[in-house]
Amino acid sequence: MTELLRGIVGMSDWRVWAMFGVGLALIWLAVKKEYEPNLLLPMGFGCLLANIPFSSAVGGGFLDVLFKGGITNELFPILIFIGVGAMIDFGPLLQDPEMLFFGAAAQFGIFFTMMLALLVGRIPGVMGIPGLREAAAIGIIGAADGPTSIYVATRFAPGLLAPITVAAYSYMSLVPIIQPPVIRALTTREERMIHMENPEREVSKNVKVIFPIAVTLIAGIIAPMSVALIGSLMFGNLLRESGVTERLSKTAQNELSSLVTILLGIAIGSSMGGKQFLNPTTLLIIAMGLVAFVFDTAGGVLFAKLINLFRKRKINPMIGACGISAFPMSARVIQKMAQQEDGGNFIIMHAVGANVAGQIASIIAGGLILALVR
Repeated sequence: MTELLRGIVGMSDWRVWAMFGVGLALIWLAVKKEYEPNLLLPMGFGCLLANIPFSSAVGGGFLDVLFKGGITNELFPILIFIGVGAMIDFGPLLQDPEMLFFGAAAQFGIFFTMMLALLVGRIPGVMGIPGLREAAAIGIIGAADGPTSIYVATRFAPGLLAPITVAAYSYMSLVPIIQPPVIRALTTREERMIHMENPEREVSKNVKVIFPIAVTLIAGIIAPMSVALIGSLMFGNLLRESGVTERLSKTAQNELSSLVTILLGIAIGSSMGGKQFLNPTTLLIIAMGLVAFVFDTAGGVLFAKLINLFRKRKINPMIGACGISAFPMSARVIQKMAQQEDGGNFIIMHAVGANVAGQIASIIAGGLILALVR
């Protein structure tokens, strides 16, 4: 009876009901809208478990064990990247290596938002961001890469992990809504109708095997702090491309990715306690996450338009928007937009190349931030 009364009294806190609403909203987005359902659904349910008054799942319960054993020590993001690497085909990028430049250009939103967070944190009367490390953790939302956001936030701003993760994955799922208006505002119909020739060169198996090894070594030398992330991504890809570890590759793509996604999502959800989550800083982080995604998209498109000033054979500037790391959703969005303007325009190969380039660029950007910010 005493436990029942405690639970009823605990439900009188408005923050409990507010966080129930947040958790149910995440579940609704996953089930009804199919926005990143594999992650938003476990996150939403984890949020519910964490906000039930006197819940045995937190405060030393199994969710705390998962959080400490998978998030705090950065294990889950690393394992996720092994699975992602095993799913990615870098063939389109290797066929057209210049797409790497679009991956780099589309990281502009990271650094713009990082500077914005610093400025907002210094506005009198605004509950801002205490320092450079926290600003960097918010800026990395612009990587459009959930595991990278978690990895950086865990090191720089563990107290902001929940809102940063929610913003990163929510906006990744909203790429089909965020990107098209930005692209249309920055391009003309004629530019969106530009056709691009698909590269005809074949990529040999040797090149596909050498690529993940070479990228790991080069990225590791440039940004040693990125080795854990880029190394796990490229290890997964090497499992795929080697041709001799098919069983391991399939395990990484399926069982490993699915299991870790479940544990990662519910553990992140458990950090969304009302007292920590419901504050002005959370709203600022979510707003700045949107800014990061918008400026990522704009940076890639404007870079493509700049290059076109010096090229005879023009690039469809929408390709630049694929430089964000939201793979493969962004590439699909851009292909759909191209066909809306011209049903015979197929730029999916270039879009995928830029998209996987963004995956690499976002990890390197995260590693550089970890190395440079003190």
